[in-house]
Amino acid sequence: MTSNPTNSLKKRLIWQILTFQVLLLMAVIAGFMALLTRADLGGKFMDADAASVAVGSIKPIPGQGLTLVETAQLRAMRAESPDFWFIARNERGDVIRTGPVPDAYRSIGEHLDRIAFGDIRDSVAPYTLSSIVRSITTDTGTYTVLTGGGRLWSASFAVFLLANLLLLPIVLIVVLIPAFAIPIIVRRAFAGLADVVDQARKIDVDRRGARLPEHQIPGEVRPLVEAFNGALQRLDDGYERRQRFILDAAHELRTPVAILQTRLEGLDAGPLRSRLLIDSNRIAGLAEQLLDLERIDRDGADFARLDLVSLCRDVAADLAPLALGAGCELSFCSVSERVLARGDAGALERAITNLVRNAIEHAGGQITISVERGGVIEVTDEGPGVPERERERIFEPFHRLHPRDHGAGLGLHLVSEIIGRHKGHISVVDGPSGGACFRISLPVD
Repeated sequence: MTSNPTNSLKKRLIWQILTFQVLLLMAVIAGFMALLTRADLGGKFMDADAASVAVGSIKPIPGQGLTLVETAQLRAMRAESPDFWFIARNERGDVIRTGPVPDAYRSIGEHLDRIAFGDIRDSVAPYTLSSIVRSITTDTGTYTVLTGGGRLWSASFAVFLLANLLLLPIVLIVVLIPAFAIPIIVRRAFAGLADVVDQARKIDVDRRGARLPEHQIPGEVRPLVEAFNGALQRLDDGYERRQRFILDAAHELRTPVAILQTRLEGLDAGPLRSRLLIDSNRIAGLAEQLLDLERIDRDGADFARLDLVSLCRDVAADLAPLALGAGCELSFCSVSERVLARGDAGALERAITNLVRNAIEHAGGQITISVERGGVIEVTDEGPGVPERERERIFEPFHRLHPRDHGAGLGLHLVSEIIGRHKGHISVVDGPSGGACFRISLPVD
């Protein structure tokens, strides 16, 4: 059974955590931006590009100090901001001024060597005192520039823009890293559940006592696993009680059936005696089948090397009187002197016996047991055969081809179980005379 990918708890957790994180981050950013836009920071900031324009228009002349060069950038700046001014000083102490320098800044040029960076924000219109100080290194030297009168920015807008520039990589980090980390974390958290699933798939009716592991699983899932293990324990207990009842009933039946058979054998020969012996043998066979339900659970416990030819010949010899009494002919044939295999001789004898008894009761006529090379055993009859639609179901427990047939419907099921324990296969095909042919294939030794 495959899981439904659209109902994956793992995927739901990953997407819900990521979605919650993104929404929370967006809400924080939106709130921060709203705070910035509503905050009254006051004043105006000077555009920092003005310092680069100023330095680009300065040219040092040996022995004459610094001179101003009317560059295209300087002309564009003055065209946009007619009040543009700056004071610049190089490392040799040369100073140059241009533009309408405010009175408050006229004397600061001599001290620019002591200032490396600054932003002065004027809070009173027309913001003539807004200025910046920058230290810029070029091919002609290092200059400290104090400039103003250029393009001004609102303090709120500047902070807003700077915040966006700083938040962008933070947002990418906060979103992308969890996008890779959360699936790994969730997958590791669910690793214990994968082991539980593997163990659950191995649970089989033939492997009683199996339990799901309760360690290394999430605490939220542990009650479910414990409840499942409790259900398995109750099923095992019920199976054991059923097995004990079957064994006790079968053992209790054997003694009275044996006494009954002994008394019947002491009667005078006749049709009634023969019929009663057949019925008592059927009861004895049912008791043995019930015991077989327990015997076949001992998977490989009594396996040994055996000869299939000798085993089938003995079964034919033992059942020949029963077949004759029922008006049938039982024969045995083999193309080889020996066909060796490993298995439980007693269980295989019961399986062949059940097939022959089934043929005696339902088919009659000529019944043949044959052994072929490769571990193939066939029991054929001349009866009506088995319809194709029923050839798989007849091996199910308590299934009978005809509802009114006598018998409990266990014989063929036990045959199938015994052959399965021997890693073999049983099937039903059409016999050469039109009846049924039960073909057993066993691994040879």
